[in-house]
Formats: sequence, C-alpha cells, structure tokens
Amino acid sequence: MRGYLARKTLVYGLTFVVAVTLNWLIPRLMPGDPVQRMVARAAVQHPETIASMTDYYERTFGLDLPIWQQYLNYWAALFRGDLGTSVWLFPAPVSEVVLDAVPYTLGIMIPAILLSFVVGNTVGAMAARSRWLDNVALPVGYLVTAMPYMWLAILLAWGFGVALGWFPVAGGYDFGLVPQWSWSFAADLLQHWFLPFLSLFLVSLGGWAIGMRNLIIYELESDYANYLAALGAPKRLIRQYAFRNAQLPQITGLALQLGTILGGALVTEIVFAYPGLGKLVLSAIQNQDFFLLQGTLLFVVIGVLVANFVIDIVYVLVDPRTRTGLTGGTA
Repeated sequence: MRGYLARKTLVYGLTFVVAVTLNWLIPRLMPGDPVQRMVARAAVQHPETIASMTDYYERTFGLDLPIWQQYLNYWAALFRGDLGTSVWLFPAPVSEVVLDAVPYTLGIMIPAILLSFVVGNTVGAMAARSRWLDNVALPVGYLVTAMPYMWLAILLAWGFGVALGWFPVAGGYDFGLVPQWSWSFAADLLQHWFLPFLSLFLVSLGGWAIGMRNLIIYELESDYANYLAALGAPKRLIRQYAFRNAQLPQITGLALQLGTILGGALVTEIVFAYPGLGKLVLSAIQNQDFFLLQGTLLFVVIGVLVANFVIDIVYVLVDPRTRTGLTGGTA
C-alpha cells in the first residue's frame, strides 16, 4: 500500500507541475495587454502620464521581467501562497477573490456529484430488474444525459424562474440583502442555489443510471452469477454481488468525469450569473486579467487532482482484488 501511494503521489505531482505550467502559459498566449487595458480604463490622455502608469503597472505585476524569470517568480510566489494581484479588481489579491467564489462552486458541485452518483446508481440497479422502471428510466436517462449543461440550465431558468417565477435566475443571493448568519439569508441562498444544482444533478443522473443498469444486467448474466444460481443461492445475495462488482467501473467513471462535471459547473454558473469560479473565469477573460484567470484555473486543477487521488484510494478500499495485488497475493 505504501508503494502504491508513493507511485500515485509521484504521478499526481508530475501532473500538477505540467498543469500549473500550462495554467501559467495559456493566459499569456491570449490576445491583448492587461496593462494597456488598465491604463485605458483610467481614461488618461497625457502621454507622460500614460508612460508612467504603464511602467508602474508592469513593475507591479512583474511583466517588465524576462519571460523565464516571470515563470520562476510565479512558482516562488505560489509556494508562498501568493497568487498575485487582480487586474480587474486591482488592488485586490487574487487569492481573496478566488476564495470568496470557491464556496459557491463547491456548494453546487459536491451535492450534485454525490447525489447524482448515489441516486443514479440506485435507480439503474432497480431498473435492471424492473421492466416498467426500465421502460421509464432508460429513455429519460438518455434524454437528460444528451442535454448540454448550458442548454438545460437555460431551460430550467426559463421554466422555473421566468415562466413560473418560483426561483430567482441570477446571483448567489438577493442584491438587496447583506450577507449574515440568519435564517432569512440562508433561505435566500438556498433559493438561488437550487436551479444551478438541479441542472448539474439532472445531467449527471441519467449517465449513472444508464451505466449501472447495463452493468447490473451484464453481471447478472456472468458465470459467477449463474454458478451461484445453480448452487441455489438466494437472488438477493446474487444481486448484492452484482451490485458491488458493478460499482467498480462506476467509481472509475466518476474519476474520469470529474473534469467534465467541473466544466459543466463553470458553464452553469455563467448561465445563472452565480458568483462561483465559472463567473470569475468569464470576468477574467473579458477583462484580460491574467492573474485572476490563472489563479482560478489553479484551484480547478488542484480540485480535480485531489478528487481523483481520493477516488484512487477509495477504489483500493472498495476492490479487494486491488488490495490483494498490493500485498503481493493472488486474487
């Protein structure tokens, strides 16, 4: 187990280095100059003042240094926990801006991922042995899974927000409220949270249900299931074994889909103007804010890597064959 963890840590460490390097490089390949944008925003006309402001901002952001030195300085600042200063919200530190948005993104992502995984697998397992549920769940599952996150979010916003008026369609809370620890503010947060959450939940739910349904059918027709049936084992016991074995590919699929789900969360936040990381990414691109963009994407990279690492560990704990292999035994 220790060697397995060491190998995984090395792999994820190298992945982190490559991802951070690309995260630093991609914003700098974007067209435009953030310093010139800041100067233009100040609406200054005097040439000497423009030159002075340009020089000041370039030194402030470290853009007057050679590109290789900017890269090394970025890593040095990263180890100190310094993500730089936002161009768009100057002089706010990027870390503070991103940390303010992280709870909103995690607040819709984590419940959507966990609930869709549990509910989808449960419904899929039930559909595999119930004809009427299979006839209902399978078409609905294909329908919601085929919907793009953005399109479903727009439909939910129009249907439940605009047409019915049940839920708000923009923001994390009412603009007239001041954030505070109170039941009224919590209820308002929940109202703004529901539609972004529902969008992510529904799209993910169909895929898990279809996958589990197909895996259960395959497991129930496998040799070990037929052998247990021939021995007179109860159907409940056979189904329990089938469900446990079918869960393993689903856990692997969860690790593979984390990036897609996260991308869907970012797009969904843009549709609902939800104050999470997705809205920050859009604002950073619109304002050519290199530092806010790379800081936001850094949190995304770290989140995906940590989640995949945790899933790898969970897979070892769930699959006894993997544990046997790690200890040098035979399955």
